[in-house]
Order: sequence, then C-alpha cells, then structure tokens
Amino acid sequence: MNYLRCMLIRAKVVGKKAVSNAIKYDIEQIKMFKGCDQVIHAIFTYTTSCSVTLEINKEYLFTGKLETGRMSITLCDYNPPWEDLSAAQKNSLTHRYQSGCDCKIIRCTSLPCPISTSDTCLWTYLGTDNGQNLACIKRQDGSCAWYKGIGLPKK
Repeated sequence: MNYLRCMLIRAKVVGKKAVSNAIKYDIEQIKMFKGCDQVIHAIFTYTTSCSVTLEINKEYLFTGKLETGRMSITLCDYNPPWEDLSAAQKNSLTHRYQSGCDCKIIRCTSLPCPISTSDTCLWTYLGTDNGQNLACIKRQDGSCAWYKGIGLPKK
C-alpha cells in the first residue's frame, strides 16, 4: 500500500550514503512525537533543488513524510537542529503540542487574514513569536488559540 503519513521525530544523524537519486542519512531515533509505531533508522532526501544537507553527529527535529516505509524530508519541511529550538518549543513538544493535534494552523503573509472556523490558529510572520514561543492548543470549548504557559488554556 502506497500512502503518505506525516512524521515528527527527534533523531541524531550518524551516517550518510548516496543511493540512486537520493541521499540516505542513517539516524538514531531518540523520540517519536507524531507518526507510527515503527522505529525510523534512515531519512532520505532526494537530490534535487529541494534536498537537505545534514551534519553527522548532530541532533535534529525532523518533520517529513513516510511513504512505503521510507521517511523523506525536503527544504520545505521544518528540520531544525535540536539545539536551535527554544526552551518553549522543546517543552511544548513533550508536554503541549499533542493537545493541539485537532487544530489547524493557517499561514498569513499579509493582513488582513480571515479565520473561517474556531479550530484554527492564525500564524503571521509579521513580527510575532508564534513559531518560537507559542503553541496552538485546543481549549475546553473546542476552539483553538495560541498559548504560552505551562497548563492548558481555559475557555
């Protein structure tokens, strides 16, 4: 069965090898935040203008797709070195982001940006810290909102 599945893992890159039209990075999976029960041992990036270059012996947060048992990443995915994540991002990964799985994040590059449903958070790039210090969390009333703090938002 050929299907795509979004993945989110923390892993350390331990090796690199060229294979046909891709680069295969061997990894040691540290934590699976979103995805499947299988342990990922390698990540592939295809040798195109969208390919990603990773450093050996460095930990990353990988977002990518799992298709036919292979995880692949591109420049369009969010794959920062683990050390570059803010303390709020690391805390949210282990404690808060799961409560936002039913929320949708809508990107906004110019104002105004309409939100059509209550299950969305608006992500603007216009001088905000949404991505670095906030989490889009589902509140008790079912709506979603950006939140910064330890507990879950109320409403």
